[in-house]
Amino acid sequence: MKKAIVTGANGFVGSALVKELVKNKIEVIALVHQGHADNIPKNDLIQIKNLELDKVAELYDDLKKEGADIFYHFAWKGSAGAERANTELQLANAQWTIDCIRLAKSIGCTRFVEAGSVMEIETYKATFNPGNKPGLGYVYGSGKLVAHTMAKSIAADLDIDLIWGMITNAYGVGEVSPRMVNTTIRKCIKGENPQFTAGTQNYDFVYIEDVARAFYLIGEKGKPFNEYMIGSSCAKPLKEFLLEMKEAIAPELEFIFGDIPFTGVNMPLSEFDCTKTFEDTGFKAKITFAEGCKKTRDWLITIEGDK
Repeated sequence: MKKAIVTGANGFVGSALVKELVKNKIEVIALVHQGHADNIPKNDLIQIKNLELDKVAELYDDLKKEGADIFYHFAWKGSAGAERANTELQLANAQWTIDCIRLAKSIGCTRFVEAGSVMEIETYKATFNPGNKPGLGYVYGSGKLVAHTMAKSIAADLDIDLIWGMITNAYGVGEVSPRMVNTTIRKCIKGENPQFTAGTQNYDFVYIEDVARAFYLIGEKGKPFNEYMIGSSCAKPLKEFLLEMKEAIAPELEFIFGDIPFTGVNMPLSEFDCTKTFEDTGFKAKITFAEGCKKTRDWLITIEGDK
């Protein structure tokens, strides 16, 4: 890998990957929404270009001359909050993924790496579990699943290598979305006692720096048309993670379990297995959940001015 294109390069995962690539002396063409490049460092190895997902084909002339060999696609609208349930948007994301694969092939890239999610597996299980009524959060998972299945066929037809990185749950410094780890740490900073489901469902969390390193290694060493789980290799019931967070950053608070109903499905620990990722790429997470929570708390205090 000598030069990489990264969509969503100013986002939480995308910006972390850009930094990881530059650290490894890889040139980066960072594609961002116009005017949004504040998370990207200034570096001679980085070029910043504007991207509108519904007009991605218009980048052909500009990117063709660059000679990039790998295309990382992280741009995905509505990955957090209420837009996760927006069916039109999530279906559009799937189509934009296909548009990016076509662009990657047309400009000469030989590899296409997508940021998938373990929620694709959960979505399938929740949807086809007889009698289960999936929550609206699975609309997002369905969009990822649709993108995944269509991308394989299109990439095979175009003869471009497709590698799919499936993130368990990324968290850490740089995230501002209202997802679980971020929201819970913010409550702890404010001295609030957070409330959860019983927390018996199996879960995994992986720190953002590890996620970025995983995608770099997957791009370098991943086998075509393979999926790679990106996790901590320490999956366990959610309650155990949350108690680990409590011990690390808020031992004086009470973490309340059981008051909020859980409407999803409990996946076996085997679904979070990262053995194949390690065997093919050498990736293994380095940052523990307790350490990652401390880093994230300290950063949130800094940006919000809380004491």
